[in-house]
Amino acid sequence: MPTALSLSRKLAALACLLAVAVLPGLAQAERLKDLASIQGVRANQLLGYGLVVGLDGSGDQVRQTPFTQQSLTNMLSQLGITVPQGSNMQLKNVAAVMVTASLPAFARPGQTVDVVVSSMGNAKSLRGGTLLMTPLKGADGQVYAIAQGNLLVGGAGAEAGGSSVQVNQLNGGRISNGAIIERSVPTTISRDGLIYLEMNTNDFGTTQNAVDALNRQFGANTAQALDARVVAIRGPLDPAQQTAFLSRVENLQVTRAPIGAKVIINARTGSVVMNRTVMIEEAAIAHGNLSVIINRENQVSQPDTPFGGGQTVVVPNTQIELRQEGGGLQRVQTSANLADVVRALNALGATPQDLLSILQAMKSAGALRADLEII
Repeated sequence: MPTALSLSRKLAALACLLAVAVLPGLAQAERLKDLASIQGVRANQLLGYGLVVGLDGSGDQVRQTPFTQQSLTNMLSQLGITVPQGSNMQLKNVAAVMVTASLPAFARPGQTVDVVVSSMGNAKSLRGGTLLMTPLKGADGQVYAIAQGNLLVGGAGAEAGGSSVQVNQLNGGRISNGAIIERSVPTTISRDGLIYLEMNTNDFGTTQNAVDALNRQFGANTAQALDARVVAIRGPLDPAQQTAFLSRVENLQVTRAPIGAKVIINARTGSVVMNRTVMIEEAAIAHGNLSVIINRENQVSQPDTPFGGGQTVVVPNTQIELRQEGGGLQRVQTSANLADVVRALNALGATPQDLLSILQAMKSAGALRADLEII
């Protein structure tokens, strides 16, 4: 079997190969459409409240969700059906839901978009349900789409004899092309011949590289950087020529500036991700493994005498054991790339959870030359 040292060496060698693959001599160019977006070309969120019918007894319970019965009563009154006052309808096959959708840019009436349906009551499942006609409104309160159709629920579940099994979520579903757009949103691309590009990240180097590439392609003074994120481009005044112009702009090759060193730590999962520009200074790290073992079992306690009047009870017995292995003082050499960082940390024999504390301590001591972000 391979030893821990040999496994650590293999991991370090693999990290070296990956580092060589991702560290080319020159920075690679990317399309401008992958680095920026056109200002004004955006989606709009839509929201609606509706009812899902046709459930197999897994709908809302009337006592806990009275708004479901009220919604159904209002809908029936609009259809010409009057429900007597105080009627107690057993709505096991109906569920109140919230419907959300995203209205894309340049959408026109008659086009369809996908919708997401989520239960807002205590329905057990939306599987097999049908969403009734639901108006979808924007932030201005206007109706922009109408949703209706059969739900597709990805989860599955079964219940019998007091036991239940469930896979994934049953209280949410999706309707492909479930909403028809009724109103479009005007999209303004150019203002007095100026088109604004919004870079995906705030980076002065990448933004300036985009400006230089645009000026080389379309002539001097075509593009100007307003700040680290927005670039103003002087495009054609004729709207018929703007599509062809923006097509050339989006496919323009731009060199991304070197990114800053960053280490991202997920405290919930113990994940540690570093980019290739991370460096560590020479440091001395004391590392030890600390483990807490909790073992709990139930023991039966009986009375000493059969007729002493005592009772047999179950007493929980909890044992807590604390173990700590001594950690040796390790010397970490100054590194120049990600491969050296991985090799140095593997030499410590640290687990991902241990790396959380080690990297935080190194950052506080000034030994970690990177921004530390904890999510």
